[in-house]
Amino acid sequence: MAKGLDPEYLQQLKNKNDLVEVVGAYVPLERKGGNWWGRCPFHHEKTPSFTVNAEGQFYHCFGCGVSGDVITFIREIESVDFMDAVKILADRAKMPLPEMNFDTEKTAEQKRRRDAVLQILRAAAHFYLDNLNSGRADAHVQYILDRKIAAPVVRKFGLGASLDFRSLPQFLLDKGFRRDDILESGAVTVSEKNGRLVDAQAGRLIFPVINAFGDVIAFGGRVLGKTDFAKYKNTRETIVFNKSKTLYNINLVKKLKKASGLKDLIVVEGYMDTLSLFQAGFRNVVASMGTALTKDQARLAKRYADSVYISYDGDFAGQKGAIRGLEILRDEQINVRVVPLPEGLDPDDVIKRQGSEGYQKCLDAAMPLIDFKLEVARRKYDLTKTEERRSYIAEALKIIREADSESLKEELLKQLRDRTGVTYESLRRDLDSESAPAPRTETAAGPALQGDPAMQGDGADRLTRACRFVLAAVLFGARYAKNFDISGVRFTDPVHNTIAEYIKERQKRGEPVRASALFDLFDENTPELNEILDLSVGDAMQGENGARYFEACIRSLECAQLTEELDRLSALCDAETDLAKKKEMTRRILQLTIQLKQFN
Repeated sequence: MAKGLDPEYLQQLKNKNDLVEVVGAYVPLERKGGNWWGRCPFHHEKTPSFTVNAEGQFYHCFGCGVSGDVITFIREIESVDFMDAVKILADRAKMPLPEMNFDTEKTAEQKRRRDAVLQILRAAAHFYLDNLNSGRADAHVQYILDRKIAAPVVRKFGLGASLDFRSLPQFLLDKGFRRDDILESGAVTVSEKNGRLVDAQAGRLIFPVINAFGDVIAFGGRVLGKTDFAKYKNTRETIVFNKSKTLYNINLVKKLKKASGLKDLIVVEGYMDTLSLFQAGFRNVVASMGTALTKDQARLAKRYADSVYISYDGDFAGQKGAIRGLEILRDEQINVRVVPLPEGLDPDDVIKRQGSEGYQKCLDAAMPLIDFKLEVARRKYDLTKTEERRSYIAEALKIIREADSESLKEELLKQLRDRTGVTYESLRRDLDSESAPAPRTETAAGPALQGDPAMQGDGADRLTRACRFVLAAVLFGARYAKNFDISGVRFTDPVHNTIAEYIKERQKRGEPVRASALFDLFDENTPELNEILDLSVGDAMQGENGARYFEACIRSLECAQLTEELDRLSALCDAETDLAKKKEMTRRILQLTIQLKQFN
């Protein structure tokens, strides 16, 4: 929970933002029983395993394990921090934001700095834009004309011009911004020669980098002539900009998704490729800004589409280095395809030479990731040479083992047979000689009843399952657990104990237990919390079976508690030398032994 926010305000905010309505604006939901179901927006899936509990006001995915309340959902789906999620929901509910009572001066200062940096970057963007239209940026305008960027696209992306080293710093100082804030924005740096403030993008064509909320967070700059410096330069990382967590043009992609939906994204390397594709009608395009794709960028992309086309330069040797980034996308459950471009051309070149139709043909020929990896492997070896052909087969078989279906493996093995002349049967035997890892399965329902936990698994696993079920039954209002006093149960797992303390406090005050409150106590990705949430849907807690299982869990926990106490007393009794104390301990041990026999 964010410091400085009144808990009562947060609860009112949640009450006025019904989770079913909020999630339904992003994900089609269908009611089944007491819950709403849809395809998880946080991982790629064909069968809906994402459920929204309307009564408890929380969501949970049985496929990837994500869970949370309405604030968590907005934070994740919009890729924002806690306070930005609160602002979005407050605006939706037409609630004013409260005055922040920050706990520390450090927190207040951090907020002031962030706000100041955003104001400075917005002012700088307007300054660059005015420069471009001032009649003094002939070289910048000529570059735009040479690259055939249309005026509407220039305006849409807010392109600008830096004319020199000194005018931007002076402009910002004249606007009243503080020197340290100006430096922290990254738009301005200090000259090593004389210590003066200078424009970090001096002389370049400016590409504002805008986040999903329309905030200018950085700049990219392109030199206009031949130079020993890098052609493109980005703002250094700042309090508002982390290149590894940013995708260029995500702001316009967000608007596109809201306006007409979005099936897939095209990921290119740089600014000009983005503008060129956008101008040609491919508006679902973002850029990784010249870096290999990161996990954060993959997660950001997944917020907007289930499928991604990687459209890097047509230099195949260079594309080999992109495989790790592609695997990151795959690991985030994104359907990845690689767009083959003519050798030596980038997307901008294809558009200029072959038009949008030519680029569309490249998209239509996009290869699945596994096919791309096999093609990369093939180009490494001379298949006319016996030793290299054998090396290629070994590498190809490792790749084919990654295929997620037997039919795909069969298809790829046949392709490998045709390329190498080795029989399908031999390749199949080699493939099967090393078993592939078992595929992860998804389920849209909670676990089936396991029977008496005292009869299942080892002791630790048995008791953990019993604790989960007891807590879930009370949290989710099972009929048979309605008046159960949880204070009589001792929990040792920190997560279980925290949940039990929350329940006891609510029961003590005579207030209802709200499962959604757990997300104020834990990170939404707490594994043990997700195990308990898994029990919220399905037949695990329903009817007489659920009631019997609940009683069995209580018996198991009581039995474990008695056994632990008996072991402790037995050890003390063995070490005790005082006969009177030893006699009293022996009497207590006998009582515990009799109680334990009642569980058998």
